Amino acid sequence: MKTNTDLNKGFNFQTARGEDEFPYYVGINSLADMATKDDRVCVLNILGGESKTVTPTSHEFSGGNIVCGTMPGRSGAVMKTKIGDIPVYNNVLEAMDAGHKFNVAVVYVPPSGVKDSVIEAVRVNPDLKKVIILTEKVKVKHSRMIRQYCQWRGVDVFGANCLGVGDSHNKIRLGGALGGNSPEESMVPGSIAIFSNSGNFTTTMATYLLTAGWGTTVSLSSGKDLYIQYSAPEFTYAMHNDDRTKAMVMYIEPGGYYEHDLEFEKPVVVCVVGRWKAKLTRACGHAGAVAGSGDNAEAKEKWFMDKFGVKAIFSPDSPTCSAKGAVVTNISHIPLALTAVMMMNGTKPDFEPRGNLEPKCWFNNNQGLAFPEELSPKVVEAISPYNEQIEALSKQVGTVFPRQTLKDCSGASRMDGKTQVTQIHGVSVLDASTKSLEENLVQSLIREYPDANGAAMANVALNAYVNQSGNVGLEAADAAREAGSSPNACLSTAVAVLGPKEVQASKDTVSALIELFGLSNLNDASDIEFDFSAQLETAAEANDGVLVSEKSGKRGKLMLAALEAREVKSVFIEFLKALAERTEGGLRDSQVLGAITCHLAWSAFMRRRLSQNTLLNMPWHFRIFSAMVGSAVPSEMQDKKTFCGTDNGEITNDWSFTETAFAALLGRRPTEEEKFSFSVLQGLLITNGPGTISAQGAKGAVSADGPEVPERIQINKGYLGFLSHTGYAHGGNGFEAIAFLMERFAESDLQDPGVKDHKLNLKAMATAYAKEYKVYKTQAKAAGDLGYAKIPCINHPVFKNQPVNYDPREVFVDKLFKKRGEYNIFQDYYHNIVKALKDTGVSKNVYCVNVDAVIAVILLKMLWVPYKNGEISGDALEKAAFTTFLFGRMIGSAAEIDDHTNRGKNMDTRTKASACSFAG
Repeated sequence: MKTNTDLNKGFNFQTARGEDEFPYYVGINSLADMATKDDRVCVLNILGGESKTVTPTSHEFSGGNIVCGTMPGRSGAVMKTKIGDIPVYNNVLEAMDAGHKFNVAVVYVPPSGVKDSVIEAVRVNPDLKKVIILTEKVKVKHSRMIRQYCQWRGVDVFGANCLGVGDSHNKIRLGGALGGNSPEESMVPGSIAIFSNSGNFTTTMATYLLTAGWGTTVSLSSGKDLYIQYSAPEFTYAMHNDDRTKAMVMYIEPGGYYEHDLEFEKPVVVCVVGRWKAKLTRACGHAGAVAGSGDNAEAKEKWFMDKFGVKAIFSPDSPTCSAKGAVVTNISHIPLALTAVMMMNGTKPDFEPRGNLEPKCWFNNNQGLAFPEELSPKVVEAISPYNEQIEALSKQVGTVFPRQTLKDCSGASRMDGKTQVTQIHGVSVLDASTKSLEENLVQSLIREYPDANGAAMANVALNAYVNQSGNVGLEAADAAREAGSSPNACLSTAVAVLGPKEVQASKDTVSALIELFGLSNLNDASDIEFDFSAQLETAAEANDGVLVSEKSGKRGKLMLAALEAREVKSVFIEFLKALAERTEGGLRDSQVLGAITCHLAWSAFMRRRLSQNTLLNMPWHFRIFSAMVGSAVPSEMQDKKTFCGTDNGEITNDWSFTETAFAALLGRRPTEEEKFSFSVLQGLLITNGPGTISAQGAKGAVSADGPEVPERIQINKGYLGFLSHTGYAHGGNGFEAIAFLMERFAESDLQDPGVKDHKLNLKAMATAYAKEYKVYKTQAKAAGDLGYAKIPCINHPVFKNQPVNYDPREVFVDKLFKKRGEYNIFQDYYHNIVKALKDTGVSKNVYCVNVDAVIAVILLKMLWVPYKNGEISGDALEKAAFTTFLFGRMIGSAAEIDDHTNRGKNMDTRTKASACSFAG
């Protein structure tokens, strides 16, 4: 044997191998010596965060092999375990002076202190033979110093960044969390050794092997910092010398040449991972898993294939292997590969297979989508105690969202900074613009669009409440209009009086329906074949006046008649009607409204996409939608029986809410073309993300009420926040483009903006104005007036600097209307004006026509004829433009209010004092 005396005077040690085996010290001759029942352990930084959760389990599993621990400043403390306390000392020397003897040090010390801690432990304890470093990202130079010193003193080092070592036969775990909180489940005695660069996958592979009947001897999590102390060559040597071990499984990551020269005397299955890391230039995951020259995953696969004499990767479809081994790239293929290799060696598994690798889903939620059977895994009962927890969870209806600070943040809307296209619940406003107003209102609350049946129900509910005649809210709105208030202020007065008492009866109806049907397995509220006899019996016995009243109300009858006229199918409506008949009672509008909103949200609610808060507040949102549209119409245009000259029954029975909102602005039912244009307009206006002033107002109002106690939130205050945060600069500014176009076409003989054969030379008109504007701009700059008037709705801070620029949102809408064969002269003029500005030298390139122009041209096209005929004034046109914005933006605000109610925290929209400044 080789004797080393050159590094330490008077200190001799012998290498455990012959002089040709290693040129450095290796003390462990066999895996049987790696984690033994005789090992005694001292844990450094024992009371640290990671150790506190791991060390007690290791101690208990291993029969009490941890004799002490250290923690500076905590001498005299103890770590509690089920089999006794572990004493804690300031340092290793103090622990030894107290009489403790140990040969293993487990290190949880932070990276900067690892070197000194290890060297000190080795220096003061001549009996120390093993050091296990769990700490991640130890500096390479520190690892080298540790290596040199421990070689000098004859100590084997494992790690860093490892989870330690475990011996299934000895039932010993040294170091970290191999096997998790229940190591006995994965550390089952067998004949396979595991060497893994990954800590967690060490346990996973041991568990997977059980499914093929293979247990383990020793499992080592080697770590994958840049410097691996006890690496593949040392482990392979010890594996060969362990009579218990018949084969080895390795999990190898890119980086390093540790495995390059390995020679195997026993079968080996290697899982090489990380092909995707080939192009990385910095660590992603383990610090050492970055390849240099020739040591990436593909290269390592080749190393092992050459060793095993195979030409391909093993997979279930291509089981390529030899008696020497196999290479896999998916750990789930390891059991099958190992069995195949061992069969070629005439070796059977250690025991009967335990379990299998089929998905064992404790939950399965397909979100209402129909999947083939093979893609819809069966649910199995979870192990205890999770099965009891899941059983309790299954009795919870709806979802509960985690709360977070939502200042400048939203779970409802977001804007793509590149395209400037905003999404509402994952649907872009461009796609939303192809939906109707009522569909978008429903989607804002239930996060998905209703089907035709649901849309019909929404139209009934919204139209039934739109007539505000006799309501104090309409009187207040009229007074505000008379006082000269802006449209948002006028609508605010009507919304303010829609307090919680106005909708309590509907909320009670929703609550009762959830109680009755929440656990009934009703998933589709349109399934009128559903047997609700049990729920009917329960409700009839209670007969508490929540779901039925003594007699029906006028609006309730109106709504039921409209639902019948529209041939609506609803379990909840049929249930209420049956209950009313059973109890000889009647149905009021509040009860019908509660049933309608419950129906609309039910499917998403059952799939746990919505909370109970959302369902309970939906009637309130719907009443506000109706009030905002209805109070936009002066009292002289509505009475108890008619709205904008149309009978209430006709509107409720036949009109869409889109048509009703259009009539609120123009006093008449729209044509199909106008209805589509109006819907597009509303969709584009839904939201510009949570950073807009209107969204901030809505969110701030909810935040001030305290969403952590959601029943305190007054939904109408959220809308007041939205309305008060709109104005002539945000909402009314769309009129600037309308005014610009009205001025450009004032002297034209334009009759119908939708007729393409209009006889007007738009190019000449645009060129003339561009020349005029060039003179004005030049003179203004010469005079030092940098605040000269800009042409509204052209150019954009994002879509610029190209020879010809486009706003993708404007392009989308332009193509949408062209596809329908619809023409808009005002949009055509805008396209001509941006070209004329370039041709006349006003701009260096062709500006884009931005999306705000689209909103203006759509609205002006609808209002041009009544304006030219003197039926609407310029002032009324401006108010119509502002009100149109409010109708569209109330959709996005509804989503923000509901989202902040469910997710937000109390007063989370406030700005820290340190972020504020004084403008002195």
